[in-house]
Amino acid sequence: MRIRLLAGALALSLLLTGCSALLERDYSSVTPHNAAPATEGDPSILRADSYQELVNALIYFVTGGMEEGTVRLYTSTENVETFLADACLEVVQEDPLGAYCVEFIKYTVDPVVMYSEADLQITYRRTREQVASIVQATGVTAIRSELKTALTSFAPERVLRISYFEEDEAFIQDLARQAYYDVPACALGMPEISVSIYPNSGRQRIVEILLSYPLERDQLESRRSELAGQLRLLAQDLTEDGQPIHILEAAGALFKKGSFDPEGGATPYEFFNSGSANSEGLSLAFAALCQELELPCQVAQGTLDGQPHFWNVVQTEDGWRHLDLSAPEEEGEEGEENEDTPFHTDSALQTLGYLWEEDSVPLCTEN
Repeated sequence: MRIRLLAGALALSLLLTGCSALLERDYSSVTPHNAAPATEGDPSILRADSYQELVNALIYFVTGGMEEGTVRLYTSTENVETFLADACLEVVQEDPLGAYCVEFIKYTVDPVVMYSEADLQITYRRTREQVASIVQATGVTAIRSELKTALTSFAPERVLRISYFEEDEAFIQDLARQAYYDVPACALGMPEISVSIYPNSGRQRIVEILLSYPLERDQLESRRSELAGQLRLLAQDLTEDGQPIHILEAAGALFKKGSFDPEGGATPYEFFNSGSANSEGLSLAFAALCQELELPCQVAQGTLDGQPHFWNVVQTEDGWRHLDLSAPEEEGEEGEENEDTPFHTDSALQTLGYLWEEDSVPLCTEN
């Protein structure tokens, strides 16, 4: 009787607390990946009772960077050699980490009374440091953020483990180029970008991005430091009276340091040190100055009359607007808002012969 009373009290408390709805819901059971297979008392000796457990054991060795290991196969499979060969091939070709870092897996098999003992030797083509540096990234924003971090520090490579990734090498290269223009104060020459993806398909993949810069790292760091000092001094001059800075005031101050030259350099460093830059260098220099002043500004990349061209997208009182500092002053008379404005909406800029990927910068439309 006491047990019945306790059970009744428990049921009543669930109803009173609203937990009865939980009891009525469907549920599902999720079995996690077997990251730590059963051992035989020694972490280098694992037990596998099925094909999947054998694969998990091999992945466990690879994840730990182990060059040798033993798996005791408690299976009724007659052809253990084929069983083991298939598992090794799956890890080397289909598992993201295995495809990225394993050269090959060799093994020998000895039959024992109750099991078959497989001694494994794993040869790697990546160092443990490279494997340890792999960063988990989910979504385009996270990938682009990791690329910005790499470009800011002039890192020669970035290796990402990405879930649900179905894009190709060209997609990553394009993201890397976009990230380069996101960090204008470190944009000292577009690096060559090489991308490899492991494996060729799957829900999880490892993406290796190699970055080859036009200058040595110490040269890049020296130029970045020099450019940062120039930007800081210019920003101090603009903010010394404590008044808010208008975007055109920042542009005017920039033009005291240099000018637009179609044949000029393509980096902000060249603009400040040679006194001129092409549309790419000029837009990067302006974006770098705006970032120093905490003014919202981005580099826009597209074409003008069919030729590659760069300009900026800035935030104004009327919203985001295009601003091309390399454009002749008279071109501003065609703007929609008033005859003299250098700011343009998307539609106004298109009428001037500009084209760009519209999802690469904020929309510039009438409110």
